[in-house]
Amino acid sequence: MPPEPDLEFFYHPRPFLDAAADLLTAEPVLGSVIASVTARTARELEDGHDSWADVAAPFDRWWVVVRDGDGAAVSAAMRTAPFPPYPSFSLPMDDAAARALAAALHGRGELLGGANGASPGARVLAEETARLAGGRLDQAMRTRLWEARSVKVPLAPEGRLRWATEADAPLVLAWFTAFHVEADEQAGREPDAGSGEHNTLDSVLVRIREGAEWLWELPGGEVAHLCGASLPSYGVSRIGPVFTPKEHRGRGIASYVVGELTMRGLDAGIRMCLFTDRDNPTSNKIYEALGYRPFADMVENVVRTPQP
Repeated sequence: MPPEPDLEFFYHPRPFLDAAADLLTAEPVLGSVIASVTARTARELEDGHDSWADVAAPFDRWWVVVRDGDGAAVSAAMRTAPFPPYPSFSLPMDDAAARALAAALHGRGELLGGANGASPGARVLAEETARLAGGRLDQAMRTRLWEARSVKVPLAPEGRLRWATEADAPLVLAWFTAFHVEADEQAGREPDAGSGEHNTLDSVLVRIREGAEWLWELPGGEVAHLCGASLPSYGVSRIGPVFTPKEHRGRGIASYVVGELTMRGLDAGIRMCLFTDRDNPTSNKIYEALGYRPFADMVENVVRTPQP
């Protein structure tokens, strides 16, 4: 019988990054979400600010490394999302590790309301959580991770690409919110303003100060598009969100901006990736035409539990 998975929990980002370094180095595209979010958290804490203190979550933020019988890190997960149901995000994880993680959280009275990440480990984690809590599992969204090794940048439309500034923060925040609502519509789901990543003006300002948010400005000065590109972590940058208001669509702005930022990253020796909703044919078609190719399928699961 194989040994029980060894779960090592961390409550600060730097020790986790040290423990998971070999794993994140070996799988930098799969690990891009965990690496970039954790690195941003570390930078924030080192600057003397902890946004988690404002979240009022009913648990401590955590990271976990899964080790095999020889002590090598073989998987990792984190629970750092600052919005209900505070989902976890996990790298590929075998069933035994996923069940052990669900049992560990249940044993300490921590209800995991959602489990995102690589299939099938994230689904097993959610299923076992639901079973232990007497609830049920809902699959909220099927996502896909793509990588571009080369890119075909289309002709530039009229206008210019520029970094977002702090003065743009209210607009960027509004478009982050609109992005999630319209993504539901495009995928044929009932729009849910409470789903997806929740942002605040402070979190948007952090991204802007890092140089991670870009805008497309029309010749008359009107801003017509938003595109994010994360700071590289382990040599990987992730594009997103990508949002164009309806009145500015059909001009090729999104295709050009994503292609241009992808090309800049590749020319700098950075691996470029992005996520799409598998049920959104529009975005999948656009990114495939640019040169992105499927890398891994992911899932976002929601655990529904009986209310007291």
